[in-house]
Amino acid sequence: MRYTLIALLSGSALALSACGGSKTETSTTTNSVITEGDTMTVANDTMAVTLSPGQTFANAAASSDAFEIAEAQLALTTSKSAAIKSFAQKMIDAHTASTTKLKAAAASATPAITPDATLTAEQQQKVDALKTRTGADFDAAYAADQVAGHQATLDALKAYSATGEVPQLKTFATGLVPTVTAHLNMAKGLKP
Repeated sequence: MRYTLIALLSGSALALSACGGSKTETSTTTNSVITEGDTMTVANDTMAVTLSPGQTFANAAASSDAFEIAEAQLALTTSKSAAIKSFAQKMIDAHTASTTKLKAAAASATPAITPDATLTAEQQQKVDALKTRTGADFDAAYAADQVAGHQATLDALKAYSATGEVPQLKTFATGLVPTVTAHLNMAKGLKP
């Protein structure tokens, strides 16, 4: 009986290690632990988590929406241009709807993904810089940010729709390409 229990436990341990769970490597020089699969890296008491491509895409899409909304809200309160304000309101409406679609697609993935809408450092710098501008200078900076932001988003959507590994997010990305293309064209037509 005792040998059977030991054999079962040993077999279970072997089966778990063969399942492709996490592999751990320890480096004595950097005191780090690196696991593969759902990757986690711990080095010198600092923890950095490597995200899956699906999570990375979802986070990028969510932060893009948040960036567009933040800048559009500034445009509504700062710009004197009716065209800029009209575009900004369209961006708030469209990117709020996009966020809702993204959350639904991500939640239906297996495993579920929760998009993180935290702005990147570059996006936050652009928002902060835009806050310091007024008049035609604001309008020109806003229009330039919108062209650059929509181009980057369009590129990311096309790339993920071609090579993404989460079917729900691929469908989301593919469906959004025409809308973002239209936004990019509208942003290129903004006259500060």
